[in-house]
Amino acid sequence: MVGTIWRRLAAIAMATVLVGACGSDGPPGSMPAGTTSDTAPTSAATLSVLCTVDEGWCAAQTTAFEAATAIPTTYVRRSAGDALALLRAAAGKAEFSVWWGGSSDGYEAAKTEGLLEAYRSPNAATVPTAYKDASGLWTGVYAGVLAFCSNSHSLAMAAVPEPTSWNALLAQPLAGKVSMAHPTTSGTAYTALWTIRTLNGNSDDTTFAYLAKLKNNVAAFTKGGTDPVVLVAKGTASVGVVFAHDCLSAINKGEKQLTVSFPKEGTGYEIGATALLHGAPNPGAARKWIDWVLTAKAQEIGATANAFQLPLNPDATVPSLSVKLNDVTRIDYDANAAGARRKALTDRFEKDIAPAPTQ
Repeated sequence: MVGTIWRRLAAIAMATVLVGACGSDGPPGSMPAGTTSDTAPTSAATLSVLCTVDEGWCAAQTTAFEAATAIPTTYVRRSAGDALALLRAAAGKAEFSVWWGGSSDGYEAAKTEGLLEAYRSPNAATVPTAYKDASGLWTGVYAGVLAFCSNSHSLAMAAVPEPTSWNALLAQPLAGKVSMAHPTTSGTAYTALWTIRTLNGNSDDTTFAYLAKLKNNVAAFTKGGTDPVVLVAKGTASVGVVFAHDCLSAINKGEKQLTVSFPKEGTGYEIGATALLHGAPNPGAARKWIDWVLTAKAQEIGATANAFQLPLNPDATVPSLSVKLNDVTRIDYDANAAGARRKALTDRFEKDIAPAPTQ
């Protein structure tokens, strides 16, 4: 299945390039076209977006949508795990109309809990079947791949080579120098957990035995999936487990000491999605949002906000800062199964490895 999925992605990109992924977890925030707010608007005339990409991209995308449609638009930014928790807490009294960004396994979890509403956008016809829910409960917008983000200076000082395997993260010189987010709060980290599980024959016990060893090298599990990039750039950590695009974004901003590498055994990936939320206060505007974000023009906004995910619309320009698909070994990432097991696995992570961070 994975070969088929990524051959389709390669065809979409019209080359063998992939920009690193969603992911996409960072500090919480919200903004309606330049105004910070911590709650979604209550006006039925306003579109409220639950946003699970980088803060700058949330702002750029909502501002552009408002300009294109004249629909007042505000967003609240949360990491993937926090977004899902927010939707669960608000079940029956929806604050948001649409969810945008974050890995499809989170949407699969929301789907099983009745938090999404079906909508098949006419623009979803350009999205391959593998990247959208068969019943229209979510639709893929972008793709990305999991990677290691390393500080070349820190690794040189420790005489440790750039990691190219998951076991390399267990090296003794990296004690306290590996950074990874917590899978309860971060979609990036949950992608890593499911990747490790897949590589360990889908055995929960073998997976958590590895994670127990990895914990010895992790100073603290962060809340957001992009937090490790910040720590690695500062030299506080030497290696971060992140989506490649988050590291590439930092490099593009001038952090030239950072490098991106991939585990030779295989790495996981995400399909970043969007969905109409059950009980949406403004479902008409939400459907217009979904129609719009599936267009090529809307999917090209990410690169202007220093976000380098791969657009899934085949007519969208692929950002020049990219990773070649043929250089990356990918696992058969089953987003449906990952979504179904998310709560059980994150609960076990909190019990056996570390409690979820609060900030």
